[in-house]
Amino acid sequence: MSKGPNRNDVRRPAGSLEAEVLAALWAADRPLTPREVLADLGAGLAYTTVMTTLSRLHDKGAVDRRRAGRAYRYRPVMDQADIAAARMRAMLETGNDRSAVLARFVDALSPEDERLVAEMLKDDRSADG
Repeated sequence: MSKGPNRNDVRRPAGSLEAEVLAALWAADRPLTPREVLADLGAGLAYTTVMTTLSRLHDKGAVDRRRAGRAYRYRPVMDQADIAAARMRAMLETGNDRSAVLARFVDALSPEDERLVAEMLKDDRSADG
């Protein structure tokens, strides 16, 4: 007899739950407990799954936590740009040849993004004197 799918059968893409948890924290006007994050996300998640995700985000430095009774309250310390930049740095560090990785990254940029990077580098160099 075949059982129907349950919440354990549905797998999210890697990193998507962390992104959803961060989105809930960014949208809040105050630090949230895991239970409050769970209430925001719904979607049949287990409380322990949300706790584990928040703990991992804390270990990565993306969120800060403070004791609130027996639980913690979490708040984001990185915004979306910080998260994306950290992921880009991590990917760059996995390559054996940084020069090749950076060259391929630049080759894949749109002309507008390439111009933006060039302007940012020029501004950074002129600020250094």
